[in-house]
Amino acid sequence: MLRILRNSVFGLAVLLGLFSATPPASAAYPDRPVHWMIGFAAGGPVDIVARIMAQWLSDRLGQQFIVENRTGSGGNIAAAAAINAAPDGYTLLFVAPNNAISTSLYKKLPFDFLRDTVPVASIMQLTNMLVVSNAMPVKTVQEFIDYCKANPGKVSFASSGNGTSVHMSAELFKVMTKCDMVHVPYRGSAIAFPDIISNKVQLIFDNLPSALEQAKGGNVRALGVTSPQRWPIVPDVPAIAETVPGFESVGFYGISAPKGTPGEVVEILNKAVGEALKDPKLVARLAETGGIPKPMTPVEFGKLVADETEKWRKVVEFAGVSVD
Repeated sequence: MLRILRNSVFGLAVLLGLFSATPPASAAYPDRPVHWMIGFAAGGPVDIVARIMAQWLSDRLGQQFIVENRTGSGGNIAAAAAINAAPDGYTLLFVAPNNAISTSLYKKLPFDFLRDTVPVASIMQLTNMLVVSNAMPVKTVQEFIDYCKANPGKVSFASSGNGTSVHMSAELFKVMTKCDMVHVPYRGSAIAFPDIISNKVQLIFDNLPSALEQAKGGNVRALGVTSPQRWPIVPDVPAIAETVPGFESVGFYGISAPKGTPGEVVEILNKAVGEALKDPKLVARLAETGGIPKPMTPVEFGKLVADETEKWRKVVEFAGVSVD
């Protein structure tokens, strides 16, 4: 009888233990702050969109999403920090064209982006915008091309770092127009704009959010967008392709995580971002930055990043640029 009682108590303890065990990650995540690595300076287009989305996710999921600006090396410092973090969903990476470009532009990266990350969610699609200093005596893309050719090597363009779409849009433009321009990389476009406004550097092919803000404020002059057709949010600004047939550079913003991040966590984040992109208030805020919401499944976003990586590999080879 005593033995039966002991066995019953033991069985009950095991049963209670099973019910009181730590719930699976999908039920608990997130239960502490999430760190979101951003490869560019505060105040730039990536940072602006990241903070809009981070606030929404913080409110929705009940834990703070902390934006960490790890600037330098065209966003690769942030990428390395995220890839080397524990794959538990508490360190994420803001993904943009720079990650697709760096794969072929940088010859000695300590990681393979496609291999070492898992796609989480797409946020939005956007174009870049060519803006010039108000001191430049040009008002159209053709006038700018003519000015460059009349002043070879005397025009400089800023970028948010080597390997960003801001940089490569200009390199593609150089090749397709035979314009001789000098590259001046910064740690983010927000840092570059004071020099563009003062005409120390003459132009930038910046992501639309910050370029549009500066153009609306009258600090710089907008000449064209890098999408193949006019961008719906700024229909009065011509597409560069209207002057340079075939010119195209359309970007994307999204989220990736270190390889090995649990699938349940990826699904929770993907679902949350998808819900965010249906929120009229958040969509309106993204529209103010010039972005168009682009929700995707993790698989769809992974294919987009892979396709963009191949596209930019061809552009890097075409432009003949590299970074050691």
